[in-house]
Amino acid sequence: MDRRNDGKRDANGGLAEATASRLKFEDPDEEAEEVGMEVEENSAAKEEGEEVIGSDKTSADYYFDSYSHFGIHEEMLKDVVRTRSYQNVITQNSFLFKDKIVLDVGAGTGILSLFCAKAGAKHVYAIECSQMADMAKEIVKTNGFSDVITVIKGKVEEIELPVQKVDVIISEWMGYFLLFENMLNTVLYARDKWLADGGVVLPDKASLHLTAIEDAEYKEDKIEFWNNVYGFDMRCIKQQAMMEPLVDTVDANQIVTNCQLLKTMDISKMTPGDASFTVPFKLVAERNDYIHALVAYFNVSFTKCHKMMGFSTGPRSKATHWKQTVLYLKDVITICEGETLTGSMTVTPNKKNPRDIDINLKYSLNGHRCQVSRTQHYKMR
Repeated sequence: MDRRNDGKRDANGGLAEATASRLKFEDPDEEAEEVGMEVEENSAAKEEGEEVIGSDKTSADYYFDSYSHFGIHEEMLKDVVRTRSYQNVITQNSFLFKDKIVLDVGAGTGILSLFCAKAGAKHVYAIECSQMADMAKEIVKTNGFSDVITVIKGKVEEIELPVQKVDVIISEWMGYFLLFENMLNTVLYARDKWLADGGVVLPDKASLHLTAIEDAEYKEDKIEFWNNVYGFDMRCIKQQAMMEPLVDTVDANQIVTNCQLLKTMDISKMTPGDASFTVPFKLVAERNDYIHALVAYFNVSFTKCHKMMGFSTGPRSKATHWKQTVLYLKDVITICEGETLTGSMTVTPNKKNPRDIDINLKYSLNGHRCQVSRTQHYKMR
């Protein structure tokens, strides 16, 4: 939707508060050079409203079916922050890949595998469960890397590799709100099964952050709309709309409070259970304003490089396809400069579908003009 994106974002403006470790994030190269491989559209399928590779879907699992569509890969490849960051990490740190065996988890079109092969990897095993694996094999062959890259079609948890151990595991596993789609557990499974002692997981750090915004105009359009729909009361839908986090691009000038680090994940050491957590937050108002929503975003870090590299998906950084995650509040909070909105956030995978996320938010303010205490529940589906 990008209804807030005015194209005037400061590429580094949001990074100071984004990390407690003084990590300097590299802004990806913004040259006009093409990123990745161009995938030709299946015009016949497009005419029918379907952009699925081949005639049959790959699985009953919608998650993998969705990654059989060209469009989602086009969006990711055209995300210069995402793709150029990975390219820079690989090409500028060839010592991590030279003569090494690499595992690419969730390879998609194979773009990361191609970067690794070009950086001198001894061999790359690219695992992809969707039908995009068939295209990845063709892309690898077309670009002359069939002797270096082996594309394996299947679920990581169900396949066997021709080797016992790998030196590097690389993956672009992050979803909206960092954890939506929960591909992280697949990376951890691969790490525990195949990563050699002293091996490297890339990226190796990820962090989730929170801030608060004023958003009266869009909340009115998105939520309050249901109060009166052509003269009819549809507020029952409003309650459901409030529970669905909005993935969208937030304008930096909407930010009312400081940005707080909620959770840091060390991918090389964490366990799957660490993706469920309850963390406190304390957001301090930087001006007198209203708060209509909380906004979550994440940062990704590659700390094993010559110099630390990474990128942010925050509202003060260059926009990515992940955008930010907006959690609308039932209350319109009036907050004064220096006052503190406190609370806690609980994040858990949904019990019925672990790729979905349940979020429980508690917040309170005891301010000069506003006193509020509430608990809200959200479901990312």
